[in-house]
Amino acid sequence: MTAPETSAHVTIFAAEWCPFCKKLRQRLDRTETPYDLVDVDADGMEDVNAWIESVNDGNRIVPTVLYSDGTHATNPEASAVRAKLRELTGEE
Repeated sequence: MTAPETSAHVTIFAAEWCPFCKKLRQRLDRTETPYDLVDVDADGMEDVNAWIESVNDGNRIVPTVLYSDGTHATNPEASAVRAKLRELTGEE
C-alpha cells in the first residue's frame, strides 16, 4: 500500500479523541516545529486509515507520522520528530 500524498516534511495522522496525539502536537507546537495534520476521523479517510493499518500490523494506531522521505513512525516522541525534521531539511 502506498503512503498518502503529502507536501510537508512531517505529516501527523491523528484523532481528536487521542491523548497521545494531543501530547505530541503540544510538544511540537511548543518548539514551533512545522507539521501538517490529518484528522483520520474525517470523511473520506478510508485510504489513509488503510495505510495506517498497513504500517502498524493491521492496527489503526494514532499518531502515525509520515515523513517526506517515505519513512514513518508510530507514536514517536517529539524529540524524535524534531531530529528527523532536521535530517530531512539538512539543518543542524
